[in-house]
Amino acid sequence: MVFPVLSQSSMRAYCAVAILLCPFTARADQPLAQRLREAGAMARFVPDQASSRLRDMEWEMATAPTSLRTDFLYFYSTAERGTGDLTHALTLADQLINYGKRNNDNVALAKGLIGRANTLYLREDLAASHATSFEAERVARTTADIPTTVLATIAAGQSFQEEGNYPAALAKLHAAVGMARQIGTDTAPLASALHALVQLYLNLGELDKGWEVQRESLAVARKMASPGYVATALGDEYALAVEQNAFERARHALFEELGLERSMGARQMGATTLVNLSDCYLKEGRFREAEAYAAQALDAAVDVRSNNDIATARVNLGQALLGQGRLAEGKRQFEAGLATYERQGDKPELLAVLREYGRALEHAGDYKGAVDAYDRERGLSGEIFAGERQKAVMELQQKYDAEKKQRRIDALRQENRAARAELDNRRWQQRVWWLLAVACALATVVVGLLYRKVRRANTALEEKNLQLKRQGALDPLTLLYNRRHFQEFMARAGNERRTGVDATAGALFLLDVDHFKDVNDTLGHAAGDAVLKTVAHDLRAALRDTDMIVRWGGEEFLAFVPAVAHDDLDEVALRILHGISAQAVEYRNGSVPVSVSVGYAPFPLALGGTALTWEQVVNLADMAMLLAKSHGRNRAYGVRGFPGAVHASLDAIERDLEQAWRAGWVDLSVVRGGGEAPVRARV
Repeated sequence: MVFPVLSQSSMRAYCAVAILLCPFTARADQPLAQRLREAGAMARFVPDQASSRLRDMEWEMATAPTSLRTDFLYFYSTAERGTGDLTHALTLADQLINYGKRNNDNVALAKGLIGRANTLYLREDLAASHATSFEAERVARTTADIPTTVLATIAAGQSFQEEGNYPAALAKLHAAVGMARQIGTDTAPLASALHALVQLYLNLGELDKGWEVQRESLAVARKMASPGYVATALGDEYALAVEQNAFERARHALFEELGLERSMGARQMGATTLVNLSDCYLKEGRFREAEAYAAQALDAAVDVRSNNDIATARVNLGQALLGQGRLAEGKRQFEAGLATYERQGDKPELLAVLREYGRALEHAGDYKGAVDAYDRERGLSGEIFAGERQKAVMELQQKYDAEKKQRRIDALRQENRAARAELDNRRWQQRVWWLLAVACALATVVVGLLYRKVRRANTALEEKNLQLKRQGALDPLTLLYNRRHFQEFMARAGNERRTGVDATAGALFLLDVDHFKDVNDTLGHAAGDAVLKTVAHDLRAALRDTDMIVRWGGEEFLAFVPAVAHDDLDEVALRILHGISAQAVEYRNGSVPVSVSVGYAPFPLALGGTALTWEQVVNLADMAMLLAKSHGRNRAYGVRGFPGAVHASLDAIERDLEQAWRAGWVDLSVVRGGGEAPVRARV
């Protein structure tokens, strides 16, 4: 099992270097400054000890000078992030942001934004993390503090790397290295920038350039005589060597790194290094050594309560035992590691581990176990894609049902035409009888009675036709309009525009119920129907009587909101999010929490002077809704316009809306559920 030594979270942790945010100047409270400097230097490598020291200094820091207060909050947030207390780390970063704003101190503001970006990344909120990193760099560049600017530029470069924009990432990290070289009194910023650049070259597969930068990084770290920085550079050397199958060099780097980590009490880093040692031996097929170091890694990971290290150590231990033919022990350890991945819900990583499990069992001669592992892998793959398949089937079923209803309506129309023709014939007959009844009063009475009866039958028939038409326009479950009715409505609206009738500006909102498949799978389709009915009810309550609400298909809903100002679209989205998530759905003595992801756009909408059709606007709303789902759900993304799309085509924007946003072609709004205020987001 390959430990994720090159993961972005490792890069974040390595580059969030507390010490580079200090220098301190001599002042009367030098003992306090010295203690803060020492705790800050520990924040990255031994966060548990640093957190304890900083907690003891909290009362003293309440009245400390601005620079000390700023560094204290940053160091404390860094240490808490290292211990895994992300909630407290985020609180401290936000305190620093507010502190900077109150005191008009952009250095403090930039440091707080960096701390917030790094914590949001560990929370896997990538969009918010990247936006905060870019804002931190913008603020840092307004200051004369080069170390802070270096760190902010590194964070921006890593954000571009995580987005896959490698040219921009390379430019940012080279700029960070260049700025760091200008600092003559402190080489820590340079060491951090070089480390980040090595990681980028590793991800790009440019190993020769990676080795060149790593050699300088290791030389700078050794010159600093900092065990932590040297250990970081040795970790880069291991990663480069493993990529080239230079296992002896990789092991040598890991053993030296492990010795340094143990000397400074960096237990978390030590656990990771032991996992990497076991993996290095596994790659060489040296299963006994791999077993020994995997067992040590497991003990160390349990000691620091690192779930990822525990899972990876168990998988490596299981693979080493299977390689020695110890099937029962190996399978037990492998299954324990798999259980952790399953609890975390990381399905792509679980797929990779199951694939390794199958290969290991196959090499060990347990073909039945290998087949079972491969079956689990295929089952998980099917589960991942089942949602898309089910959605496609539902759309086909809905299309079939709509066509069936249309055929029924057409048949009724034909019957209606026949009935009207028959009524016309009867009217002529009635006139003849009327002429003949002039001579006979009794005949006149009879003809009058027949005439009234026919009128009543005709009225009843017309009412029946209207009722059937209304039923054909409604979804039977939610009693909302169906897709066909909306399409006919928009076709009529389009004809009115072509004939010169003014159209009131409005907007289209596309909603998808979050985790709806889980509700159906765990509680049954009756529970799913209850959720859909509740969402329909909440939408009616959240929107106006004049707004058209449509069940678009499956768990998707569409709302057409006419006569609404563009500046009020975010408020409408927030009202939808809050209205649906305000209370859970009661079902069988239990409750089902419900939330939706929303995409929206104004209508009419134009790109480069060309008006978009409503279908194109709905497609843009669908792309925005997918962004909302991929960035955490229970939120709304809105397309407000195309301020920078002078040379962009609609096809390019539709292919990758998020990239178009980043390129400045599209103006997006982000509205989060859970009580947060709407956020207007621009690249």
